[in-house]
Amino acid sequence: LDTTSSSRCSSWQRFCLSVNKLLLSFFQDSNLSVHTDNPDLTPCFQNTVLAWIPSIYLWSALPFYLLYLKHNKRGYIVLSVLSRFKTLFGVLLWCVSWADLFYSFHELLQNRTPPPVYFVTPLIVGITMLLATLLIQYERLRGVQSSGVLIIFWFLSVLCAVGPFRSKIMTTAAQGHVNERFRFTTFYIYFALIIMELILSCFKEKPPFFSPVSTDSNPCPELTSGFLSRLTFWWFTSMAILGYKRPIEDKDLWSLNEDDTSKAIVQQLTKEWDKEKCQGSRKTFARKPETVPGVLDKKHNRKPSFLKALLRTFGAYFLIGSFFKLIQDLLAFVNPQLLSALIGFIKNKDAPAWWGFLIAALMFICAVLQTLMLHQHFQYSFVTGMRLRTGITGVIYRKSLVITNSAKRSSTVGEIVNLMSVDAQRFMDLVAFLNMLWSAPLQIFLALYFLWQTLGPSVLAGVAVMVLLIPFNAAIAMKTRAFQVEQMRYKDSRIKLMNEILGGIKVLKLYAWEPSFSEKVLEIRKNELRVLKKSAYLNSLSSFAWISAPFLVALTTFAVYVSVDEKNILDAEKAFVSLSLFNILKFPLSMLPQVISYIVQTSVSLKRIQQFLSHDELDPNSVETKVIAPGNAISVANASFSWGKELKPSLKDINLLVPTGALVAVVGHVGCGKSSLMSALLGEMEKLEGEVAVKGSVAYVPQQAWIQNATLKDNILFGQAPNEQKYQNVLEACALKTDLEVLPGGDQTEIGEKGINLSGGQRQRVSLARAVYSNSDIYLLDDPLSAVDSHVARHIFDKVIGPDGVLKGKTRILVTHGISFLPQVDHIVVLGDGKISEMGSYQDLLKQNKAFAEFLRNYALDEDIREDEPTVLEEEEEVLLAEDTLSIHTDLADNEPVTNEARKQFLSCTNQLWCVILQVKLTVFWQYMKAVGPVICFVICFLYCCQNAAAIGANVWLSDWTNEPVINGTQHNTAMRIGVYAALGLLQGLIVLITSFTLAMGGIKAARSLHAALLENKFHTPQSFYDTTPTGRIINRFSKDIYVIDEVIPPSILMFLGTFFTSLSTMIVIIASTPLFAVVIVPLAIVYFFVQRFYVATSRQLKRLESVSRSPIYSHFSETVSGTSVIRAYGRVKSFIDISDQKIDENQKSHYPGIVSNRWLGIRVEFVGNCIVLFAALFAVIGKNSLNPGLVGLSVSYALQVTLSLNFMVRATSELETNIVAVERIKEYSETETEAPWAIEGKSPPQDWPSKGEVEFVNYSARYRKGLDLVLKGLNLQVHGGEKIGIVGRTGAGKSSMTLCLFRILEAAKGEIKIDGVKIAEIGLHDLRSRLTIIPQDPVLFSGTLRMNLDPFNKYSDEEIWKALELSHLKTFVSSQPSMLEYECSEGGENLSVGQRQLVCLARALLRKTRILILDEATAAIDLETDGLIQMTIRTQFEDCTVLTIAHRLNTIMDYTRVLVLDNGTVAEFDTPANLIASKGIFYSMAKDAGLA
Repeated sequence: LDTTSSSRCSSWQRFCLSVNKLLLSFFQDSNLSVHTDNPDLTPCFQNTVLAWIPSIYLWSALPFYLLYLKHNKRGYIVLSVLSRFKTLFGVLLWCVSWADLFYSFHELLQNRTPPPVYFVTPLIVGITMLLATLLIQYERLRGVQSSGVLIIFWFLSVLCAVGPFRSKIMTTAAQGHVNERFRFTTFYIYFALIIMELILSCFKEKPPFFSPVSTDSNPCPELTSGFLSRLTFWWFTSMAILGYKRPIEDKDLWSLNEDDTSKAIVQQLTKEWDKEKCQGSRKTFARKPETVPGVLDKKHNRKPSFLKALLRTFGAYFLIGSFFKLIQDLLAFVNPQLLSALIGFIKNKDAPAWWGFLIAALMFICAVLQTLMLHQHFQYSFVTGMRLRTGITGVIYRKSLVITNSAKRSSTVGEIVNLMSVDAQRFMDLVAFLNMLWSAPLQIFLALYFLWQTLGPSVLAGVAVMVLLIPFNAAIAMKTRAFQVEQMRYKDSRIKLMNEILGGIKVLKLYAWEPSFSEKVLEIRKNELRVLKKSAYLNSLSSFAWISAPFLVALTTFAVYVSVDEKNILDAEKAFVSLSLFNILKFPLSMLPQVISYIVQTSVSLKRIQQFLSHDELDPNSVETKVIAPGNAISVANASFSWGKELKPSLKDINLLVPTGALVAVVGHVGCGKSSLMSALLGEMEKLEGEVAVKGSVAYVPQQAWIQNATLKDNILFGQAPNEQKYQNVLEACALKTDLEVLPGGDQTEIGEKGINLSGGQRQRVSLARAVYSNSDIYLLDDPLSAVDSHVARHIFDKVIGPDGVLKGKTRILVTHGISFLPQVDHIVVLGDGKISEMGSYQDLLKQNKAFAEFLRNYALDEDIREDEPTVLEEEEEVLLAEDTLSIHTDLADNEPVTNEARKQFLSCTNQLWCVILQVKLTVFWQYMKAVGPVICFVICFLYCCQNAAAIGANVWLSDWTNEPVINGTQHNTAMRIGVYAALGLLQGLIVLITSFTLAMGGIKAARSLHAALLENKFHTPQSFYDTTPTGRIINRFSKDIYVIDEVIPPSILMFLGTFFTSLSTMIVIIASTPLFAVVIVPLAIVYFFVQRFYVATSRQLKRLESVSRSPIYSHFSETVSGTSVIRAYGRVKSFIDISDQKIDENQKSHYPGIVSNRWLGIRVEFVGNCIVLFAALFAVIGKNSLNPGLVGLSVSYALQVTLSLNFMVRATSELETNIVAVERIKEYSETETEAPWAIEGKSPPQDWPSKGEVEFVNYSARYRKGLDLVLKGLNLQVHGGEKIGIVGRTGAGKSSMTLCLFRILEAAKGEIKIDGVKIAEIGLHDLRSRLTIIPQDPVLFSGTLRMNLDPFNKYSDEEIWKALELSHLKTFVSSQPSMLEYECSEGGENLSVGQRQLVCLARALLRKTRILILDEATAAIDLETDGLIQMTIRTQFEDCTVLTIAHRLNTIMDYTRVLVLDNGTVAEFDTPANLIASKGIFYSMAKDAGLA
């Protein structure tokens, strides 16, 4: 027995020196494995370590994987052919391994003792194969379509079998015959089978059976894509190609994954947050009994922390990303080590070639792995960010619907919307970089550790430089931020001014005031550009620091290293390895401060969000809805209410019983609590005591109508099922039929935000119609009749609210000021100071002769007067209002339909478009270059070349230095070497500084000239342009596009040129050191170019869709916040939450592919970069004999950096292409057609023209725009100097058009106008307009001093201005103001009454006082008193002038010399008023209507 055991021992030794010496044996036999041209591994190593690696991997991954599978079940997959084959091969593998095992037993029986390894390995491998086979089936049952775990396992198996495969062939070939034929055969079968398994596992299974039926028309392919496809984001390719072929539309977007939808996320987050709140409150409750009264238990009164809820919801998913980041960080340090090995290999002339190839292959594999890991990490981080935004937005939205009024008062709508947009966005931005918080210190530590190993303590010098640069950069950032704030201030004031100018452009033209305002804008712009210039200087400083940093660090380190000790030799290995380490170090050092500032900002946001989410909520049970005394609809007993717990009650001791079906009016003075009573019944107020019960469904009409941004019909239906008959009846009752005829799209008209394109009365009627349509039991009507005209109010009361209205039989509570309705109501409740002072029917209250009777007496007098007024005027006013507001509205909606049209045309001609687009792009770039100045452009490019030449020079010098021969253990000329190196590097830095200065200057020059051209053109544009173009669109050119040209384009150009030249210099360096590389450049460039084109096209579309779908979220939200009481009253909270969720999902649908497109691009571009590394290393290995180590170090270290610049180059191109459009848009508006010149040389009229004031129309016709009908048709009339002419006619007869023609706002279609015999068409516009005086219909004031509003050119003295103010009855008002003439008017003159504004216009006219005055009467805005003042002043002050008055009230012109009656653009009657009345024509009938005849 002894002998056998000992022989067994020896045979075991012969095979392997026990497992712990196993690696030793590998190295012991290094002649066999390393130092040969034909390496091989020892059999022992092959049979143990190599065979066990896959098994170790699978067993260690298994527990985690099973855990994951247990939680993720997606239905099972039907057994497919693929699955059967996989299983079959798995079973065969198990058989093969165990065949080996049984063969070993067979040998044992035959007394040939095989070494124990022949028992152990087959056993382990066999069990593992069996496990893998079972796993295949288990995955199938769990619905896994493609398994990453198994793919990696099969890949490892193949990798580990390649060695033995080769070695077996080599030994057999060497010996000429096969040893151990059986094992030889099984191994080859095994090898074939695992390759088959690997190939099969790359295919994916069919989607699971029984998985929830996806109703998605367009599901995201990510879910069903295979493991490899997910790893490389291959599944996104279809979208990239689509975006390249044609513009992507909403319907092309994939639907969101289940886990990313608002529903899933918000539900989870809400659950965690509720838990958190419960814990917080539970602790406080639990401690209550034992705490001493008056002593607050601070420690346990823990505020619920929103952060914890977020961590619990999103933490786990985010950590997966962090794990990938960790691997990527560690991998980053492998390549410098490999570089050092490569340089060592080049030095060592007799090293076998396969070392080099192995190193090159390892570099490539390592780089590829790094790419894959990095992008997986980013994917997880960005998706977490996206989910965070969804979650936070959803939670805030839900909260805003239940928050109390006092809480809502503490923050404005704007602030709440900000929580949603800004603060949620901050979380999103932070999460992408959050891992840097631990990763940056880790990278810094590792880099320093490896550097220390290479260069020793001299590293600290370099690090010191880096650390010193951080505060420098921070200081610059602080300063830049200060400049930004200042510049924003200028920008805001410029946009505000532009807004006013565009709003009052007509008035500016009539007064010929454009030059003064143009000067003001340019003044602001000058300051803005001054600040821009300063920040540009700062930016170039920081880019100087950024680019020179790595160089300075290397310089100091190398200088210190060489100077410290003679024996310190700088060789290629040290130099280039440390350079690549410094490059790794650069990123975390610059990111760390940024991440910390991000975190600070986000923590502020977190506090704000948490505070908002912790606000009090309304008590849903404050109003009882189930139990109520029979026969009553509403009962309130001894109740007091306040608007907030801490405020004093607004309603006290309210007792109220409303029988079912009654009509109750609530009256009282302003502020006595009428609206509060309504809110109390809705449960919107804090109930301090008492009982409130409201039985039945409620409809509520608030005092300020709340209108949604939807079609008019949707506003009325408000989520109810449509019923045409009922709907028409409601429209009829609410007097909306006539309005629908006026609106452009009938009831399908899109209503702007806050109902902007409806008049106040229309809004109120829509709000009422919504209530009527809802068909509820109880109607709470909060003064719906005050916003509409009296005759409309009457109609609505009779048809809707009153005893015979649509609502009869319902319970109605009506707050009203209209006394005439009171006799018809059942009960009247009189409120005074928050108490019910009396109640009863109309008759009862009159008899009591208390407060109510008093109230009636006060109001009744006014009522009577109002009733008698003719209602014709008001009808007309309603229509006018509708027309005015329409024009505003079409502006709003204008953006949409146009784009749709354009898009349709766009789709039809996409293919021809490509060439066109390229040309457009180039012409736009050329335009921008022209604006910058072609010389500057050339200089910039030249400087870039110089800068890169200097950089290459420095590195070539370094590589040359490292090749300096070592004599007696030292290098010579070190001082000279350091000097030249420093000179070249600093030269590079200097050129960078100059380049960025020049670029910044060029950018500012372009910005200045483009803005000036745009402004110049806009002041010369004819009025018709402003009538057809929405102001918003023009303002957009001045704000958004100018901002892009100021601040976005120059940095993107900088980035583009920088990355482009870096990539170029990398290529040059690699080609110079290994010329063979040139062969590979073309295919790589083609791949790169295509990826870049696909990406740019697609990502731009996605960005556009994302920004288009983002604003609806916020506008819907701000709408909801302002309409919460209505939404709650109608019980629509749930559906509004759904709408909001849907809007967020819509937005994320375009945001998610946007994230993935970046990953897709990153992986592809980095792959190109990794190929460059591979080829640089490969060719270096091939050309090893002719190369020195310095050159190899240079070329490979350049190649290692290229990935980053390639990546950024695509981003920069994309950004440039997206933003350069701004230049085109501004150009387009700088070249619109202009009106006639302001002054014509040699044609200016004499100084005192017009001296007589004669006006003559000769056969004059005019139209508003080409293609429209004539508004004035062949007018012939003559006005003598000093005559007073009244112009009258029905709406649309062409009265206002006549004045516009006098000022040449409208040019003649034919005929001419002469003033004092001068044809006005032949002189400059300003010459004409400055000699006529007009008092326009709507008084327009600009923000600025009163003096500026009267005399923008400073032409008149103070005395003259005071005189004018005195004559226009403003002197008392102005002199009572502390600042007198310098009194600041706010925007649009909001701080003056309408009457005062009208008087300011009069004062302007008095100042200018020319021989012809045109007075365009205000329709109805003006009060009679002001009207009288103006008429009186005009009669006295303009006695000897020609006055043309466009009259709406006939009584003002009855004493004029002549009256001109226009009808449909022609002269109908023209004679003295007395004659006209006598002739009984049109004028007579108008006078009769007005009661003057």
